[in-house]
Amino acid sequence: MSNDAVINRLIDQFQDTEIAFKSKSDAQLRKAHFLFKVMGNASLVKIGNGLTKIAIGIGFPVGWAAKPTLYAHFVGGETIDKCNPVVKRLGEFNVKAILDYSVEGTDDDKTIQLALEETIRSIKNAAQNPNIPFAVFKPTAFGRSSILEKASEGIELSENEKQEVQKFKDRIHTLCKTAYDNDIPILVDAEDTWFQNIFDEVVTEMMEKFNKEKAIVFNTYQMYRWDRLDILKEAHKAATEGGYYLGAKFVRGAYMEKERARAAEKGYKDPIQPDKESTDRDYNLALKYCIENIENIVVFNGTHNEYSNAYMAQLMEEHGLAKDDPRCWFSQLYGMSDHISFNLAKEGYNVAKYLPYGPVRHVLPYLLRRAEENTSVKGQSGRELQLIEAEVKRRKASK
Repeated sequence: MSNDAVINRLIDQFQDTEIAFKSKSDAQLRKAHFLFKVMGNASLVKIGNGLTKIAIGIGFPVGWAAKPTLYAHFVGGETIDKCNPVVKRLGEFNVKAILDYSVEGTDDDKTIQLALEETIRSIKNAAQNPNIPFAVFKPTAFGRSSILEKASEGIELSENEKQEVQKFKDRIHTLCKTAYDNDIPILVDAEDTWFQNIFDEVVTEMMEKFNKEKAIVFNTYQMYRWDRLDILKEAHKAATEGGYYLGAKFVRGAYMEKERARAAEKGYKDPIQPDKESTDRDYNLALKYCIENIENIVVFNGTHNEYSNAYMAQLMEEHGLAKDDPRCWFSQLYGMSDHISFNLAKEGYNVAKYLPYGPVRHVLPYLLRRAEENTSVKGQSGRELQLIEAEVKRRKASK
């Protein structure tokens, strides 16, 4: 089969809505249709998000509105245990889950400690559940943002600030060692560029320590940054020379507007690619590089882009890799792109949904970003709506 034929076959397969929505009841489909219809209206989302932020700020209870709508669609539950039915249901379709504690970090020690304890619980829970193959955390949850920014940008720190950075490093070490001890790979999410240098430094140290036998610690590469492809290659060179495995998770990126605005304000070079085509090019080149060097890389392909998913599957076939090769993973967010996740899983590939969890009120910032993302990502809400409508029509015709 030619290269184009492999890609075209899979992209055609993604349109099989019966497989995509087999896990959803008619009522769930109707609710999803309403939700994406609303999110497709940028003005409505902007007004709604603005009002929600005001309500949160003044302590107005907004959970009652979010829980049966946005929360129910994009979140697994308030606790690890409450996520179990969703994890089990996904597992019935060969789709794994990654529990992501999505409470936004703050700078006080008590909240940081609570986040640390909850993430440790999520790692140990994953070790007991074959349907949860990874743990994950956001590094900004474990340090004071102002100090992490200074450390990342190479600004001289006071003795107290150095101690705070060391506390941050110790917390990341605790999480990675817990993952190592429980034999659960752990994904370290990427964040704003002004934090990323310190994160890259610490994650590399953790890989050197814990990735000697296999990839336990994964760094995340946001490929909408023009420097990430070179950074990936440098990281692989360091792993090869250091005798450890590189865990590489890829996403396109989530902070473009904020990054561009800050670069303009502070007068430094825009860290974001000049256009989407450049992002797509580097994203797919990164996948190609990893599959070509799969001997000491484990690749986690986190995207809602149909072509990039099909392209990695093609690369795997070209290099003689089995569909379920443990070094190759595909992932999408829970509540989005089921046509990709469930069809890839049906084909036998390793697929895991990012499954956020946490108290309704605290997860609201995450939900607002999802709503905004679905209005700003070209065609995302429209694509979801089209697929849902096709499945509703198919179900009616089959009755």
